[in-house]
Amino acid sequence: DHVGFHYEEDKPVLRDFNLAIEPGETVALVGPTGGGKSTIVNLVARFYEPTSGTIRIGGEDYTEYTQQAIQSRIGVVLQDFHIFSGTIYDNIALGDPEVTREMAEQAARRVNAHGFIDALRDGYDTVLSERGQNLSQGQRQLLAFARVAVRSPQLLILDEATSALDTESERYVQAALKNLTDNRTTIVIAHRLSTIVHADEILVVDRGHLIERGSHDELIRLPYAEYERLVEREVSFPGQ
Repeated sequence: DHVGFHYEEDKPVLRDFNLAIEPGETVALVGPTGGGKSTIVNLVARFYEPTSGTIRIGGEDYTEYTQQAIQSRIGVVLQDFHIFSGTIYDNIALGDPEVTREMAEQAARRVNAHGFIDALRDGYDTVLSERGQNLSQGQRQLLAFARVAVRSPQLLILDEATSALDTESERYVQAALKNLTDNRTTIVIAHRLSTIVHADEILVVDRGHLIERGSHDELIRLPYAEYERLVEREVSFPGQ
């Protein structure tokens, strides 16, 4: 609500920014480098707080909650997520004693990761090397989804989560992504059109302002639209 933010004085990144997201909606953020996309999701996750204006969750100013309370309701999948040395189960549970083996398996099934895990000689007890180099990029991505799914967050943030995948892997991951985002409020920053074309609303952000908004079909019909120019470049959106 009228959010402004700057990292340095006199260099605002967001200016009087307004956005309402309904529960269960998928909203995609697109636009040029430095436009403010990643800043928006960092503010929502309360990694930073706005320098002006208010962010509300369920109608309540989110500064009324502890940072831990907010972040426990949010699942974040980044382009460069970390795979730890340890078993696959360890990488899903992340040391949380409440995450049982059964819960980890259910989460893996939900995001289509169980198949490749079960095919490994030691299944969920397979020991991964640092950064998961003994898995493919697509398998690592599915593992990151399972890690989020097991916590069943109310809000999901995907920041360039599939940009590093080849086209073949991305098709497989997209099916898992649909299972993860169904009936869950989701904010997506994406390089590729396939990741956002079915979003409920696409927001084109440039220089801290919301310049276009609508569904893919609505935006593609706008005359002289920035979104259309991005699509013509195959939506290789530069990351922020």
